[in-house]
Amino acid sequence: MLRNWLNSVRVLKNMNWRLFKTFNILCLFVLLTSFYPFRPGEYGLNKVVIDAGHGGKDPGAIGVDKMKEKDVVLDIALKVGAKIKANYPNVKVVYTRDKDEFIGLSERANQANEINADLFISIHADAAGSSQAYGTETFALGLHKSAANLETAKRENNAMLLEENYEVKYEGFDPSSDESYIILKLLQNVHLESSLTMASKVQDQFTSIGRRNRGVKQAGFVVLWKTTMPSVLIETGFITNTKEGRFLNQSANRETIANCIFNAFGEYKTDVDLKSAPTSTGQNKNPKTDTKTVDTGVRFRIQVASSPTPIKLDPKNFKGFSDVRELKVNGVYKYTIGNERTFEEGVNLQTSVREKGYKDAFLIGVHNNKRISVSEAKSIIKKGSK
Repeated sequence: MLRNWLNSVRVLKNMNWRLFKTFNILCLFVLLTSFYPFRPGEYGLNKVVIDAGHGGKDPGAIGVDKMKEKDVVLDIALKVGAKIKANYPNVKVVYTRDKDEFIGLSERANQANEINADLFISIHADAAGSSQAYGTETFALGLHKSAANLETAKRENNAMLLEENYEVKYEGFDPSSDESYIILKLLQNVHLESSLTMASKVQDQFTSIGRRNRGVKQAGFVVLWKTTMPSVLIETGFITNTKEGRFLNQSANRETIANCIFNAFGEYKTDVDLKSAPTSTGQNKNPKTDTKTVDTGVRFRIQVASSPTPIKLDPKNFKGFSDVRELKVNGVYKYTIGNERTFEEGVNLQTSVREKGYKDAFLIGVHNNKRISVSEAKSIIKKGSK
């Protein structure tokens, strides 16, 4: 298929450029959608790829005190991987690089695709022309919604220019051209929901330790575009900001950042593993709630949709379901069905919701009108029953 495409390119290069560009984008879409759509949660989360951005001849951003992004993020990546290995021995952890070496963007993604990874985590440190910019943000692949998101993507994507024959390898994608990012309109893939979920968990963790939350965002990162599983790119802070740069230059603080990413991974894994657990046999579908149980305020709901903009709470928009609630998490709107008091009732409702069309619906916990992990919800209930 690729050989035929290249032959067609040679012919089209002599034709109108606009026609060539349109043809190029359409062929790229066919190539991207020809993969088997691996569904996160189909087999649980058993393999994760941790990607330390930049490396070798590509230093990444240069921050205060001449610190290099490639060194900061490698240390964080190794710490995250070590924590996962120690706490989840059955999870296979693969690093795209574990030393100071240059790895191409497509090669990083290929490592994840080859092992059929369940999650791809790319770790970076941000930079800006203004030394006043600071804070953390986590990206999923999507169409940029602001000039700032676009510029961040352009800066990270420029690493491809250091690769040999990059024009062919990336199908004519130009990281400096706004027009190239039009391609991303075709890439709102099946993994966006899961990627945004993981991104939200990362930002929740950063917020919990007092880091400034710049939000969950979408932008056109090539390293995410090439992956075929849920993927996030984490900007751990601005090394061009004096205070934040010096914060990240301390090993103890990088340990703290690594803990946040690890905790987010643990919460996400719990959710994915729950989705892949055998569904209810249908017996005891309406268990009675023990009236003597203390009501801790925890509720279990089924998340069915996520959107950067509000969706009208109309049953027509939710496959006929009327019991739909909206939660706003880091600027992203989450839509849930149900409001169950027990975990068992939540699992049964999840089965029912999936049977009615929401195949990727999953269980979440809610407490004080804030989304929490299922494990945290169960822990609150357990403490309340003592």
